[in-house]
Amino acid sequence: MDRKQFIITSSLAAFSLSAFGRVSLDEDNKFTGDCETTNDILGPFYRPKAPLRQSLVYKGLKGNIINIVGQVYSDDCKTKLEDVLVEIWHCNTDGEYDNESSEMLHRATWKTNKKGEYSFKTILPGKYLNGKLYRPSHIHFRVSCKGHQELISQIYFAGDPHITEDPWASQKKAEHRILAVQPVDISGGLQVSFDIFLKKK
Repeated sequence: MDRKQFIITSSLAAFSLSAFGRVSLDEDNKFTGDCETTNDILGPFYRPKAPLRQSLVYKGLKGNIINIVGQVYSDDCKTKLEDVLVEIWHCNTDGEYDNESSEMLHRATWKTNKKGEYSFKTILPGKYLNGKLYRPSHIHFRVSCKGHQELISQIYFAGDPHITEDPWASQKKAEHRILAVQPVDISGGLQVSFDIFLKKK
């Protein structure tokens, strides 16, 4: 099955979760809300057993370096989750995935700390054609935590002109996963913040 066929098939199987963002205090002064992170397609190039590492940067790597940071919460919108397995993968700046090498380039796994925090150092991915259209730059996420539903999702980047025509990035449920790339220091360091909210089983 080629990439286009897989993506079309996957889109039919994808299911919609609630859009996150509504949080309020109830009369007992407890947070309630619908802050669940929405899902996206797995894509055809997932490889299991990605290395446990935070840096995906290597000598000779092309691309703009970014740091992806965030925290993982339960669906009460405030409980931080420890030991959550956060896995990412993406293509290189030429739009190619490493599907065969033992280095498993542009692929990594990490666990959240006691504060629910995770981070990865990588690059802003390139783009590739899906039929006649380019998919916007994106990074895949697979997030697993005991007692919670597994999340398979993607993040996109604000200002990307290919978002509006993409079948998945343009969906209403993806709007909170279109993220700003922010300059965070005097040396031009770039950061993307992505907090993740998981639904309990």
